[in-house]
Amino acid sequence: MSLGCPKALVDSERILTGLRAEGYDIAPTYRDADVVVVNTCGFIDAAIDESLDAIGEALAQNGRVIVTGCLGARPERILERHPQVLKITGPQAYEDVMGAVHEHLPPRHDPFLDLVPPQGIRLTPRHYAYLKISEGCNNRCSFCIIPSLRGRLASRPIDEVLREAERLAAAGVKELLVISQDTSAYGTDLRHAEASWRGERYAARFIDLARALGSLGIWVRLHYVYPYPHVDAVIELMAERRVLPYLDVPFQHGSPSVLKRMRRPAHAENTLARIRAWRAQCPDLTIRSTFIVGFPGETEAEFAELLAWLDEAELDRVGCFKYSPVEGAKANELAGWVAPEVQAERYERFMERARAISARRLAARVGKTIEVLVDQVDQEGAVARSWADAPEIDGVVRVRSGGKPLRPGDLTQVEVTGAGEYDLEARLTAPPVTAPRARAAPSA
Repeated sequence: MSLGCPKALVDSERILTGLRAEGYDIAPTYRDADVVVVNTCGFIDAAIDESLDAIGEALAQNGRVIVTGCLGARPERILERHPQVLKITGPQAYEDVMGAVHEHLPPRHDPFLDLVPPQGIRLTPRHYAYLKISEGCNNRCSFCIIPSLRGRLASRPIDEVLREAERLAAAGVKELLVISQDTSAYGTDLRHAEASWRGERYAARFIDLARALGSLGIWVRLHYVYPYPHVDAVIELMAERRVLPYLDVPFQHGSPSVLKRMRRPAHAENTLARIRAWRAQCPDLTIRSTFIVGFPGETEAEFAELLAWLDEAELDRVGCFKYSPVEGAKANELAGWVAPEVQAERYERFMERARAISARRLAARVGKTIEVLVDQVDQEGAVARSWADAPEIDGVVRVRSGGKPLRPGDLTQVEVTGAGEYDLEARLTAPPVTAPRARAAPSA
């Protein structure tokens, strides 16, 4: 059971890969499993409740449960409701999870290592994969407890990251989604240590990482990028289409006073000027972000600043959350909590403004020819994504194929024929670059 964000999903993939390499089978149901591992989320109260409910369901259906993940950093919360769990480990504690499985379900004596593909066991479709480049975070945002759950920034060596990316590309992955808690801070803890890959030297640095990944010839999408000045250098790669012209930047608010209370990194940066400069250099750049409304002390004037900021920034993809207190967060100590009904009203006003901006920017793409990556195929055509669409969080492109065969993982050219608030409609204009078929497993 894997809950929470893509970073937790990668943790689950690593656990599954390690278990499969030792000969364990992955069961499809509780009934078929000897042990259940629940990878939890513990960021906000709703996520904690979901994790506790998932643990309870696994206990009721199976009875033998190992718990890991962010909520595992606070074992008392789990044991208070579920004292019968077999073991609790914290986030990214792969060895501890493996040890717990060994303790309660000893491994086979003769594991078939050749059953594990070189890219490991993944939970995403075959044509895209998340690439986690670091753990933890050095920021101290007042609403967040990630540093206490996952620790300080711990970047992976750049050659290790690039070798994993290379294996994924060789296995047929068409899109890499680069993730961490603070992608633009990658390598600062390593003092930008250099390493060799494909006969060249690369530093553990955001720009070097983007440049190297861009040489793989597949889509590279950058998530969780803070707007530090050195990010500007990556825009050139986007303009050249060496990486996708897409930035996921967690701005969180547009009011300087609110950002200061949030203790956001780079809160003093002139983000509007930076966005204008980015788009001048790369007109196709898509920017997605998330925001919090109803943060403690947020006044109507500060919320109006946020709306004005959004109008000028004209972000393509926007998500919004009503502020929710997190146990242990410094923001809990702030005065002036916003009433739930005011939070709800501001949320609706914000999303109404964001929808209008999204619809206007999507309408400008009608009549243009774009490249899309096919995710699903149905009787009417296909559900695909463009450079502007990250899986599961952004919009989609609904493609009429005109009877031409399409498969998940195909890259193809389409003409945009219609636009809504979040999604596009299109028709196929060129034969797809078909995804390679999966190699059949040997029978025994």
